[in-house]
Amino acid sequence: MGDPDAGTQVLISTIDYNEYVGRIGVGKVDNGCVKVGQDVVIMNHHDPDRQVRTRVSKLYEFDGLAKKEVTEAGIGSIVAISGIDNLKIGDTLCFIEAPNAIPFQKISEPTISMNFIVNDSPLAGQEGKYVTSRHLRDRLYRELNTDVSLRVEDTETTETFKVSGRGELHLSVLIETMRREGYEFAVSKAEVIYHEDEAGHRLEPMERCYVDVPEEFAGSVIQKLGERKGEMLNMGAGSGGTTRLEFSIPARGLIGYRGEFMTDTKGNGVMNTIFDGYAPYKGDISYRHQGSLIAFESGEAVTYGLFNAQERGVLFIGPGDKVYAGMVIGSSGKTEDVEVNVCKTKHLTNTRSSGSDDALRLVPPRIMSLEQCIEFIDTDELLEVTPEHLRIRKRILDPTARKRAGIAAKQRAQG
Repeated sequence: MGDPDAGTQVLISTIDYNEYVGRIGVGKVDNGCVKVGQDVVIMNHHDPDRQVRTRVSKLYEFDGLAKKEVTEAGIGSIVAISGIDNLKIGDTLCFIEAPNAIPFQKISEPTISMNFIVNDSPLAGQEGKYVTSRHLRDRLYRELNTDVSLRVEDTETTETFKVSGRGELHLSVLIETMRREGYEFAVSKAEVIYHEDEAGHRLEPMERCYVDVPEEFAGSVIQKLGERKGEMLNMGAGSGGTTRLEFSIPARGLIGYRGEFMTDTKGNGVMNTIFDGYAPYKGDISYRHQGSLIAFESGEAVTYGLFNAQERGVLFIGPGDKVYAGMVIGSSGKTEDVEVNVCKTKHLTNTRSSGSDDALRLVPPRIMSLEQCIEFIDTDELLEVTPEHLRIRKRILDPTARKRAGIAAKQRAQG
C-alpha cells in the first residue's frame, strides 16, 4: 500500500520508445491517481536536486500486449506515459504539492567498452544492408532511447564509436540484434573501464564470482581463476555433491573465460557474477596463449591448402569459404602468429605416383558463436560482423605494416 499523504506517485521502471511520440515511461501508480493534463514534478531518489516540472500529455493502460489510451489511472495500475523528454528509469512522477521520490535501485554504471568500427575489409559491403558510419552512428544512438545502461561516445575518427555496457553479454546482445537487422561493422576486443582515486591510483571494476562445480573440476577452476588475478574468498559444499567457490576477481579477468570454464567443467559447472565495486589495479593478465593462423593471400579456400594448414593448428573455415590477406582462419598451436596459404592448389603434372591421388581428409572446422569470437580476439584483432558471417581479422591487414607495428609495440613496452 502507498502513503496517502504523498499524493500522486508513479515510479518509472521501464523505458520504451516510439518514433512518433518519442520516449515512453512505463511504471506503476503507487499513490493517488494520474490524469491527462495533470502537472507533475519529475524527481529521482539518487539525484534529489533534480526537479523538473512537466505535464502528462498522453496516458495508456495495457490490454494484453496492446496499449489503450485512457484519461486517468488509479493506484496499482501499470501505465505508459508519453510526451515527457529525458524520462529515466528510477524517476518518480510526483504530485506538485507534495513531491516525494520513491527509493529505487540505482542503475549500474558500464564496466566494459568496445569500439564499433565501420567495416573496411576487402569483403565489406557484400552482405550488409547498412554499412556506412552514418547508419552505424544513428543505430547506436537510437539504442540509448531504451537501454539505460549503455553509453555511446564519438571518437577522434568518424568511423569509430566507443560503446560501453555492463559486460560482454550486454554488448553481445546488441551486436547480435544489429546483425539480424542487416548491419555490417567490426568490433574490437572488450576492455574494462578504469577509474582513478584521489591520489591518482588506477582502480578497476571487480566482480564477485560464485561457482558451483563437481568436486573433480574444482582444482582446475581455482587454478584458472587464480591466473586471472582471482582471489578465493570461500569454499564449501554445495547441493547435489557440488563444490561452491566464491571469488573476488577483476572484471577483465572474466573476459574470454566462460567458454574455457564450460570446457574445463565438461558443461557441468555453473558460474554467476555480480558487480562488486572498484578496487586497486591487480596487475597484468595474460589472456591468450595461442597465436593465430593468418591467411597469406585473398581468394577462396581449397581442400589442398586447408589440408596443409590444419597441421599448424585448429581451422575456423572450410573449403569454398572466401578469405583475404590478414584474415584469421584458425588458432595456431604456437604462441606466435603463423601465415598460411589456404588458397594454394596442388601443382598438376602428367605423372602419377603411389598414394598421390588418395582423398585428402580434413578435420571439421571449429565454428564459433558470436560470444566465442568476442572471447577469442586479441587486442590487435577485430571481429567483422555481417548478417551472414563472423570473421576474425587483424587490425592491420598488410603483413609488412603489421610486422613493423608489432616491433614498435615491443619497443614501447620495453622502453
